[in-house]
Amino acid sequence: MAANEKIKNPFIIGGYISNEYFCDRENETNELISSILNGRNTVIVSPRRMGKTGLIEHCFAKNKIRKDYYTFFIDIYATGTIKELVYLLGKQIFDTLKPKGKKIIGHFFSTIASLRTAFKLDPLTGLPLFDIGIGEIKQPLLSLEEIFTYLESANKRCIVAIDEFQKIACYPEKNVEAILRTHIQKCKNTNFIFSGSHRHIIHNIFFSASKPFYQSAMLLNLEPIAYTSYLEFIKKFFKKAGKNISEEHIRMLYTLFEGHTWYMQVILNRLYEHLDCGDEMTGAVVNYLLNTIVETNKTVYQGMVAMLSERQKEMLFAIGKEGKATEITSTAFIKKHGLFSPSSAQSAIRQLLEKEFITKKDGVYQIYDRFFSLWIAKTYGTKSRYI
Repeated sequence: MAANEKIKNPFIIGGYISNEYFCDRENETNELISSILNGRNTVIVSPRRMGKTGLIEHCFAKNKIRKDYYTFFIDIYATGTIKELVYLLGKQIFDTLKPKGKKIIGHFFSTIASLRTAFKLDPLTGLPLFDIGIGEIKQPLLSLEEIFTYLESANKRCIVAIDEFQKIACYPEKNVEAILRTHIQKCKNTNFIFSGSHRHIIHNIFFSASKPFYQSAMLLNLEPIAYTSYLEFIKKFFKKAGKNISEEHIRMLYTLFEGHTWYMQVILNRLYEHLDCGDEMTGAVVNYLLNTIVETNKTVYQGMVAMLSERQKEMLFAIGKEGKATEITSTAFIKKHGLFSPSSAQSAIRQLLEKEFITKKDGVYQIYDRFFSLWIAKTYGTKSRYI
């Protein structure tokens, strides 16, 4: 979408559009751009859907970055092997360079020699296509080395952003962290942004003295956008469209979702669509739209619950009813929610964390997906309203 093209709904939920629709993050933006310009690697940590990707894309869109750097972004959340990582990185580099011209594309393909036999040619342009299967990557470590060789030989400085970087800790191959660190520490033309949503794994990778990536990147914690900034952002667009939203209701929503960016954007997107010019938002409207969102995903949520064992369900429902749960293995908590035993509660918690149904921060447990949490509270608790 062109930067000057106006969109119908300003509360974006599907990716970065432009500075106009990006809320605040001024300090984080300045910090990340400073790191890029001064050759520092950065690790960004926050829960999923807090806005890590948007922040990175926002910085990549700045003129001083876009003009002087090649920027590449890959999300490795769905990867399970280093081969898949190599595929995504190679494809993203190719897709980014493709519009730059034949000479640059030719240099890329001539450098990635280990995949040359798998490359295909576009019958119309005669240019190589990155149309290979993951299974065609026969020597992933060699291909990875060649990709780093290309990055270092590119005619501009390169910035590579790798989202959900904690996934490398789950790869079955040995010494993945050491292999990547060995390549990255040799880079002089390339810097990296690592982002992750599992705080304890990311901290272990980058801030444990026994790990290869120890102190190799500056930490940037991404917290919820401040209420006052979000308030002004919301009021600006509603006022511009002649739609009325009270500060009281904005605060209610901010409190309900604790300022968590994606969930705020989803409900604001719905509210903006629902209200006509001159209409005023009410609590009934908010609850109707929240219920619509939750019920739309009902089948998905039912499927998620069906995946769990009886003990895991009991613990999930207990946390859902509490909203935020602490001391979950205490006698009081187990008795209150009719749980089986402290040991079974501990086992259920560990499995729910591994499956990413819940999060833990500072001893507080809560359901990861806020809309799922609302459905749990409504279906298995006593709440019939959301605000």
